[in-house]
Amino acid sequence: MAGLRVFISSTCYDLSVIRSQLRLFIQTLGHEPVMSDYSDILYDPRTHTHTSCVDEVSNADIMILIIGSRFGGLSIPEALGRIDFDLLSNESQSTETFKKKDNISITQLEVLKAIESKIPVYTFIDSNVWHDHALYEKNKDKSIINEISFPSIEKPETAAYIFEFINFLRHRSIGNNVFSFSKLQDIEDVIKKQWSSLFQKLLQEQRWHAIEAIRIDNLADQFEDLKTAILTSIGSKNEKEVARGVVRFRRLIDFVKSIGLKEYKFLTIENHSWDEFLKYVDVKNIIDSSSLPDDFYYNRAGINHLRLYIIRNDNSFYEFRSSLELFYNMRIEWDAFMELPTSTREIIFDALFDMRSGIGMLKFYNEPFEYFVNNHLDTSKIVQSKLSSDDLLN
Repeated sequence: MAGLRVFISSTCYDLSVIRSQLRLFIQTLGHEPVMSDYSDILYDPRTHTHTSCVDEVSNADIMILIIGSRFGGLSIPEALGRIDFDLLSNESQSTETFKKKDNISITQLEVLKAIESKIPVYTFIDSNVWHDHALYEKNKDKSIINEISFPSIEKPETAAYIFEFINFLRHRSIGNNVFSFSKLQDIEDVIKKQWSSLFQKLLQEQRWHAIEAIRIDNLADQFEDLKTAILTSIGSKNEKEVARGVVRFRRLIDFVKSIGLKEYKFLTIENHSWDEFLKYVDVKNIIDSSSLPDDFYYNRAGINHLRLYIIRNDNSFYEFRSSLELFYNMRIEWDAFMELPTSTREIIFDALFDMRSGIGMLKFYNEPFEYFVNNHLDTSKIVQSKLSSDDLLN
C-alpha cells in the first residue's frame, strides 16, 4: 500500500539537523519523506538537478517548508521554465517575488511548483527570522531599509528575497498557513494537530457527502411527486409556472424559514426588496471569513475555507453553511419570486412550507459575534493578523 509522500523543502546546510530529525518523525508517523539530501529524488541525467527537484514535487502529497537563515542557490532558467508564473500571480496579493525571477531560489521554486500543483504546503519559519520579518515590514518602504542588518539572515543581500517570499505565502488567498518555530518539537506538535484535524475533517466530509446523496435522492423523488400533484390538481393557466417555481425557489423558502420570517405575507402577498427583507428579520451586517484573522479556521479544521456570517441587531448571528455563491444568488431569486403574481407565490410557498427541508443551511449562535471570533483564535502557534471588534462590524 502506497504511503503518504511528504516533500520536505528547505535549505540543507543550515537546517541539516532539523531535516534529519524531521525525517525520522515523518517515518515514525508511517509516511514517506522525500528529501534531496537522502537521494529520495530521481535526478534525471537528461536534466539539471534543480529541474529534477522541481519535477519531483508533483509526485508528492504534502509539502513541509522550513524557512531559516539561508536563501539557498539560485534557480537555473531550465527549472524556472517549469513554473507557470502567470497562474501563480493570482495566488497571492503579494507578488514582489515574481518581479525578479532570476532571484528565486531552488527552494522557493519547489514551493511554487507545489502551489501550482495544488499540493498543501505547511510553512514553518524560524522564530528569529519571523521577528526580523516584522522589522522588515515596518521599514521596507523607508530609505534606510538597505542599511538595516537582520541578525537572523546569513547573507544581508538575500534578506529582502526571503522576506518577500514569506509575504507571498502569507497573503495567498487560500492555504496561507504560516507557523513559527524555535525548536523541532514545535514543528512536530503542529504537524500532529493539523494532520489529525485534516483527517477528521475528511471523514466528516465523507459522511456529509453520503448523507447529502441520500437527501438529494429523496428530494428528487419529492419534487417529482410534488410537480405531478400540482399539475394534476391545479386547473388554472399558471400550473407550469407553479411547477417551475416549486423547483426553483425551494432553497429560498428554506432560507426564509430558517432565518425566522414569521409574517409570511411579507413574502407571499406584499412586495419588498431583498434589503428590506434583511432589515425586517433584524440583520444588520454580513461578513465573510476572508475579512477575519488568518488563523480563524486553521486552528479548527486545518484548511482555509470561506464561510458567511449573518449578524443580527443584538449581535447574535447565523453561520451560513453552504456556498457563498448560493447566498449571493439568493437576492436574484428573491427578486424573481417577487415578480410572480401573489396567487402563484402563495401556492408555491404553501407547497414548499410543509416539505421536510434537508440539512439546514443556517446555524444560529446566541452569542456576540466578536466573542465567537476571539474564542476560536489560537494565538500560541499561528502567525496572527490583528482585527478589533470594531473592524468586524464595519
